[in-house]
Amino acid sequence: MVKAISKLIFKLCGWKVNYSVQKGVNKCVLIAAPHTTNWDAFYLRFGMWILDIPMKFTIKDDWTKFPFGGAVKRLGGIGIDRSGNSSRKVSYVDQMVNIIKDNENIAMVVAAEGTRSLRKRWKMGFYHTAIKANVPLCFGYLDYEKKEAGIGGMLMPTGDIAADMKVIHDFYKNVKGKYPDKFSLDERYV
Repeated sequence: MVKAISKLIFKLCGWKVNYSVQKGVNKCVLIAAPHTTNWDAFYLRFGMWILDIPMKFTIKDDWTKFPFGGAVKRLGGIGIDRSGNSSRKVSYVDQMVNIIKDNENIAMVVAAEGTRSLRKRWKMGFYHTAIKANVPLCFGYLDYEKKEAGIGGMLMPTGDIAADMKVIHDFYKNVKGKYPDKFSLDERYV
């Protein structure tokens, strides 16, 4: 039912989906880029339902509690403790690695830019999570110019960040966010 509703919404909005990754990938870190508006979450969620991809995303754990917790969890949200109050603090990356290891099928979505605002340096948690969890990076995207959502590529990270980021940038360099002036490739690797 959710898939049918998602397809209808995409059709009414003029959007389509694309999946260019080999079948059989059960776990991955899904890069979400460009991320320039809150509308990205809307199109990403519906696109992943259409593609039957078990998408999960991390969110501050307060959002997974009453009154919004039920809805956030149904959308794929998993609460992460970012307070730093714990005596044995587990890093954000390690928390995501543990979530990936605890699930048989998961696409852990990470907005590489970490914000909807212009950021010239990406947050590298997506990369370090994939390395530590030993899973591929999949290139999730929303191209507002083409009105297309999907997964357009995949890379098993090698540990050579510069070389791997070149492959990632080659994919994202022509993808247009809703607000293209708010998206930048990571200047350290361009």
